[in-house]
Amino acid sequence: MRLIYKLILKLFDWEIKGTFPDINKCVLIIVPHTSNIDFFLAVAVRSVLKIQSNYLAKEILFKPPWGWIFKKIGGFPIKRDKNHSQVDKIADIIKTQDKFVLAIAPEGTRKKALKWKTGFYWIAKKAEIPIIMFAFDYGIKIVKISPPFSPTNNIEKDFSEMRLFFKGAKGYNDKQSIY
Repeated sequence: MRLIYKLILKLFDWEIKGTFPDINKCVLIIVPHTSNIDFFLAVAVRSVLKIQSNYLAKEILFKPPWGWIFKKIGGFPIKRDKNHSQVDKIADIIKTQDKFVLAIAPEGTRKKALKWKTGFYWIAKKAEIPIIMFAFDYGIKIVKISPPFSPTNNIEKDFSEMRLFFKGAKGYNDKQSIY
């Protein structure tokens, strides 16, 4: 499959800038998230880079008839209706694993989101793992990868620094992009 995904990315003129670090655990954030197409691009990129990753998605996606596919490719259903201590549960799971890469879209929606959800940040803090940023820039067809970012105790400052990495990145539906 890796060769097929490489061919697809080449056919559509996508380029990957940067390298995924040689680390066993991290939270990988993908921004901007403006379309379902982002999911397919993420699957292709992770295959090309040989990243075995998991992701969180709304639990409705894991129901029949297609739910088994989402689980098979690393999905974990998440209840989004109210607080279910998901951050603590996920951080605990990560701590018990030798390898775990969790991919999350911090916007939490494909709609225009002026604010990021904070779960990814607190998962990284509680699991004591870095955050790797992936910018999907449809304007110039580049996937840009950041070096590892270690969260501090200042979420506002950290979010400001992370947002700089995505500056100028255009989403598939550019009207939803805020970068």
